[in-house]
Amino acid sequence: MNNLREKWFQTGLTAVLLAACLTMIAPLVHLLAVSLSSARYADAGLVGFWPKEPSLNVYRTIVGMRTLWRSMGVSIYITVAGTAAALALASSLAFALSRPAMPLKSWFLRGIIVTLVFSIPLIPGYLVIKALSMENTLWALIVPGALSAFNVIIMRTFFLGISSELFDAAKIDGSGEFGLYTNVVLRLSGPVLATIALFHAVGQWNQYFAPLIYIRDKSLLPLQVLLRNLVVESDVNSMMQSGQIQMSLAATPEMMKAGIVIFATVPILIVYPFLQKYFVKGAMLGSLKE
Repeated sequence: MNNLREKWFQTGLTAVLLAACLTMIAPLVHLLAVSLSSARYADAGLVGFWPKEPSLNVYRTIVGMRTLWRSMGVSIYITVAGTAAALALASSLAFALSRPAMPLKSWFLRGIIVTLVFSIPLIPGYLVIKALSMENTLWALIVPGALSAFNVIIMRTFFLGISSELFDAAKIDGSGEFGLYTNVVLRLSGPVLATIALFHAVGQWNQYFAPLIYIRDKSLLPLQVLLRNLVVESDVNSMMQSGQIQMSLAATPEMMKAGIVIFATVPILIVYPFLQKYFVKGAMLGSLKE
């Protein structure tokens, strides 16, 4: 009887998770189908999850958009640089807080938890960025979110699980604290580093509010802001009139929006398979204890 109940539970759980996955994937599949369909079917709203009269005209147009490629480069830069800075700062601070000899570490932890509960208000944050001369620079998109209390706490928890015997052996071999950090901790922290890197990279890639506040130069706008202007503000027609988009007769503004959404989503999806092995291990952090 218990086996039957467990079987039904697993079947129901699988069905629910499958339905949740389909609701997340379905919009992307629909947009892909719209971007690959002919104009008459796309404008009439007759495209479902399979393209009708498939064509690559939209993506030929997207490839020729210099503005889009420049924004793509900005997004890649702030994602890579921001993720590297986040890992360096969070791991070094978490290592210091995990060491038993660090003085006043309990007070530092309390201060970090306060920043986790209370975020910086918009106007004081803007004034700080302006006072540091980071306004209208890419530093404004990298520095404010480089150190996260959540990342520090997760990494510290992982570092505390590393056997103290490894640290003792490294000290016998002559390693100092920096050597322990680089040769022991970082080498054993692949899962947690990959998990934090993936979360932070996705956040950096998808951010658009901070660029709207801090960036004035259009050449420094990341891809998500350009995507927002195209989709939310219907900026496709104005870009066509200014010559930024040389759109063929077979591609309509709605098809262009769908194609650009796919174009902006695919790069971050490509990263996940390379981190999946470590991400699964890192996601289980804290679930098991010896």
